[in-house]
Amino acid sequence: MQEDEEQKATLDAGDLRNTILSKKKGRGFRDAARDEDPGGNARYDSLDGGGGGGASGPAKSVEGWVLFVTGLHEEAQEEDVVEAFAEYGDVKNVYLNLDRQTGYVKGYALIEYATEKEAREAAKQLEGTKLLEQTIHVTWAFVKQGRAKRR
Repeated sequence: MQEDEEQKATLDAGDLRNTILSKKKGRGFRDAARDEDPGGNARYDSLDGGGGGGASGPAKSVEGWVLFVTGLHEEAQEEDVVEAFAEYGDVKNVYLNLDRQTGYVKGYALIEYATEKEAREAAKQLEGTKLLEQTIHVTWAFVKQGRAKRR
């Protein structure tokens, strides 16, 4: 009887060892059925609320209508940016972030307008234009949930 218990313990240990050794962990060994839909396509989390495909629309921030400007020359000054954007309406605020080590502009700015009409016109007219010999790109800093389309 003692032999039977020892043999059973040995078999249980062997089964346990096989189970542990055959189990794979890590990124490459995840359950594929859980990560795919029935059609075999991978599932991903969506940032655009699942809608997608539509044109991005602006959303008002707490302060006003904010444009995100990229491609700014590193030596651009606040006055240069305000001068270019003030042609299309009253600029409430300009945020130019500077590199702490060099003291130069990091290449982007946030421009705030009081009304959507002014901000929309500025974005439309200044997109792809040159400011200090460098092409700038103007987009909305905030877009409505579900309408944004990633590039």
